[in-house]
Parts: sequence; structure tokens; C-alpha cells
Amino acid sequence: MLTKRAKATAGIIAALTAGVLALSAGPAAASGTYSGLAYVYGAGVFADDWGNEGIVDQSHNTTSNATCLWQRVLWADGILADNEIDGDFGSVTAAATRIWQSRHTSATPDGSAGQITWTAAGRHLYNSDGWQSGNTVSYYQGTAHFFYLSRDSDGYYHFPDYWGDDRKAGYNYRTC
Repeated sequence: MLTKRAKATAGIIAALTAGVLALSAGPAAASGTYSGLAYVYGAGVFADDWGNEGIVDQSHNTTSNATCLWQRVLWADGILADNEIDGDFGSVTAAATRIWQSRHTSATPDGSAGQITWTAAGRHLYNSDGWQSGNTVSYYQGTAHFFYLSRDSDGYYHFPDYWGDDRKAGYNYRTC
């Protein structure tokens, strides 16, 4: 039988362990909603496609085509210039992301494109006749520009790079 002191000590250790585990979990693990796929993905009606995307920031998927896609969003909303879309999530992209978050989300701007940020961006996806319905995305409508993008038969998003070449929005490589 445990004494009161032993029970109290065990409770403190359990609380401290839970706290350390919570702090050590990365944002993707902490969100619990990341699809786990290697590509920006969607299915069915696309208005909610980006609600379970992985994180792109200075610690996660830092150099990737998913980062390029996120930078295209920042460009469409007038925050990044064309020549700043390079697939590398550096300090300029982090600062631009904080600006975008302050304009488009109610969350505290943290410079990390995670679930809340991707979900907010997904609200700007439209098909060719301007509606957020259907199975193929035609464009992202930003406040300054728009860009075409598509979702292939596997559900993977594609977007044009600076030169107009088709790029698949993957997390594990950079070709843009």
C-alpha cells in the first residue's frame, strides 16, 4: 500500500512527464490531424482540402515543393515577390507568413503554416466558374493576384512554378 507521500510523488512525476512530452511533441504531432501524406492532398469537395496539411516553417518541411506552394499563396496575397518563391522557408517567408496570418486568421501569428493557416488559405480555392465546389481546383484567389492549380486523379495538388512548369506539391523534395 502506498503512503500519501508516495502517492503525491507519483502524481507529481506523472504531471511532469506529461508536461515534458507535450512540450517535446512537434507541431505536426501535437495537432493530431496531419494526413501524413507526402503531398498536399485533397478529395471530394475541395473547399476543405487544406485543413489537414503538414506544417511548413523554419523547422518542418523547410525546403520543399509544399513550401513553394505556400509561397505562391503569399505572393497571391501580395506579401512575397515572384523572386522570393524558392521553396526555402527562410526568415523572409516566416515574416511574410506572420503578416498573412494576421490578415487571414484569428490565431496568434507565429510564422508557421500549420493546420489553422492552411485551412484559412483553403477558403480561397475556386473552380473555373468561381464556386468552392466540384472536384478540380482551378485557382487560388489572393487579394493581389491569383494562380492556377489543380488536383490530379490521385488527389495530389499541382501548381505552376515561376516559369510555368507544373510542380507537384510534395513535402519531401524541392524542384521549384
